Amino acid sequence: MHILDDLRWRGLLHQVTDEVTATAALAPGQNCGIYIGFDPTADSLHVGSLLQITLLMRLALAGHRPIALVGGGTGMIGDPSGKSAERKLQTDDDVRANAAAIEAQILSVWRNMAAAANNTGETLNEPEFANNATWLNSLNVIDFLRDIGKHFSVNAMVQRDSVKTRLEAREQGISYTEFSYMLLQSYDFLELYRSKSCRAQFGGSDQWGNIVSGTDLIGRLVPDAAEKPAFGVTVPLITAKNGQKFGKTEQGTIWLDAKRTSPYQFYQFWMNVDDADAVNYLKYFTFLEPDVVASTQAEHAEAQHKRTAQRVLATHLTISVHGIQALEDAEAATQVLFGGDPYSVSPAVLAMLAGEVATFAAPSGATTLELLSGESRPFPSNGEAKRAVQANAVSINGVKITLDDLAKQPSRLHDRYALIRHGKKSYFLADFGA
Repeated sequence: MHILDDLRWRGLLHQVTDEVTATAALAPGQNCGIYIGFDPTADSLHVGSLLQITLLMRLALAGHRPIALVGGGTGMIGDPSGKSAERKLQTDDDVRANAAAIEAQILSVWRNMAAAANNTGETLNEPEFANNATWLNSLNVIDFLRDIGKHFSVNAMVQRDSVKTRLEAREQGISYTEFSYMLLQSYDFLELYRSKSCRAQFGGSDQWGNIVSGTDLIGRLVPDAAEKPAFGVTVPLITAKNGQKFGKTEQGTIWLDAKRTSPYQFYQFWMNVDDADAVNYLKYFTFLEPDVVASTQAEHAEAQHKRTAQRVLATHLTISVHGIQALEDAEAATQVLFGGDPYSVSPAVLAMLAGEVATFAAPSGATTLELLSGESRPFPSNGEAKRAVQANAVSINGVKITLDDLAKQPSRLHDRYALIRHGKKSYFLADFGA
């Protein structure tokens, strides 16, 4: 299947600047250079950016040359696309640190994803990295305005959605700093076209105006560009069925960094997506073939309570981002919290649970009653703890406890933890220390 047809089937083809050119350039064997930009506003990408990494992977699997551009220069300004207010400007040190972290993260995800997606045994090219600080930070402002700025019509720029929306919202407005972003992104495309033979830019639909401006600038400034014209492709912006911004939960943003969002939380995010979104996400984020997606969809429809589509999704994406071991730990942690045997899991899984359930430090000689009642414990008083135990509603390490157990010291998991469960879903983890 041609890569454009594959994207069309997956619901990922929104706009193409020149479909005839794109179809020819992206045909198998053409080794077309294609870039996608990543904004270093934080030291980690989030799940929305996972779609962009996946896009680069699809292009690599189709035989093309992926380029990941990190905006070390444009990150100093901020892209106004999709923003209702001016971004807070970052320091140069922050942007450099974020850019380095994002490059490392993309490469880590790429390698995990390649192992899961490419089962042909062929060597898959890793993305070539570029940082636009390399050329933007050394620009002379007068030369830039004379050589680049003169090719941009302000009349056309103010009609771009990213600018027009802000201009119409008078209480917010847009600074000249963010207004100039379109010129800088267009210059990025020109620079990559010249230095890396990059003919295409892919991005979200909110980048359409910037991409079109870049192809136009290349056509104006590169004498032989008509022989190998630049082009752009956009994908739809993803939204959940409930209208909530994709990748946002009540707990906050779902990051790709395990220190920000644990593999367990990441796994659970995909397990809990709406049934109406799950099959679409299988198309967007996995490399499953149409027949596999169709069979998964059919199996899911027969017994939605089994959440088959969500489980396949969570499995594939947790491996892609965090690796197989993290998936196994996340699955084991999930099983424990749904009644599985806590003695069967590793210390790493218990350490993961310590970040997911209420955890408190426990003194080495604490009795069961002392673990159950007090500040940060399951019950505020000894009386309430005893009543819950008498009602057969409390277990420790998967075993129901009795009133006779209250004066005893509880058993420990790996000589460190005691997992307390009250009712069906209320968990606490007592940590006795290493």
